[in-house]
Amino acid sequence: MIQSMTGYGRYDSEDESARVSVEIKSVNHRFCDINIRLPKIIFKYEAFIRKLIKSRVSRGKIDVFVSFDIISEELDSIKYNKELASGYYNMICNISKDLSIPGEVDAYMISRFPDVYQRNDEILDDDKMKEIIENTVNKAIDAFVETRNIEGKELRDDLLAKIDNIEDIVKKIADRAPSVFDEYRERLTNKLEEVMNDKNLDDSVIASELVLYSDKICIDEELVRLRAHITNIRNVLNSDTIMGKQLDFIAQELNREANTTLSKANDSTIAEYGILLKTEIEKVREQIQNIE
Repeated sequence: MIQSMTGYGRYDSEDESARVSVEIKSVNHRFCDINIRLPKIIFKYEAFIRKLIKSRVSRGKIDVFVSFDIISEELDSIKYNKELASGYYNMICNISKDLSIPGEVDAYMISRFPDVYQRNDEILDDDKMKEIIENTVNKAIDAFVETRNIEGKELRDDLLAKIDNIEDIVKKIADRAPSVFDEYRERLTNKLEEVMNDKNLDDSVIASELVLYSDKICIDEELVRLRAHITNIRNVLNSDTIMGKQLDFIAQELNREANTTLSKANDSTIAEYGILLKTEIEKVREQIQNIE
């Protein structure tokens, strides 16, 4: 199923010991770029969370926000680091003495330094924490992927409509191409008759010129490849594979064939169709950038 690279998902969970919230959002990116923000208490699970996300997501700039709060009174008890607090106190006293700066040191001042307060969370079992985090992250990913699928369906429908437009333009070019040759033959014959005043021109003279002209303007190969790429894009859009990069490559090939067709167009009508063709292909290329 086609997926968009933009998405959003959130899930909150809570049991008797902890409350966890996971929020995931993403925008377009060429690769899979995952940025995870975690509270210090669960820093060690960053690689685990990243692995869970990468197992379900292949492309996009993904921001993950995780909050983890202990709610058990037993687990939420607070203690302070006496050794660290004493160190801070001695440091301030030494600074005051060495620099001859007067000042008073109180308990509130010391308590505001980093890591003086410590949460007594060692009682919370590591396996239990991991289980809570895994469950919440997976539920958030489910919601995140669902929004990507919904937008992906809209992208698929839009791309198929644009491919229909491209196919219609290619058909018009193919229908017009034989007329270009016939019109050139008529113009060439009339011109030669006018210049040579001869109504009975040697057909070989005209034939040799027409062969050169037909080689110059022939777009049969380009039309075949354009139709093949159109079919290929439809097949990919209807498949279950991850398709963003593949579609991007096919769209580039479509654009290359359109450029060649336009460069060979010695006809104002085909030139107009060629410009329309390139415009539609560019719309497809822009839309494909949103696909995972």
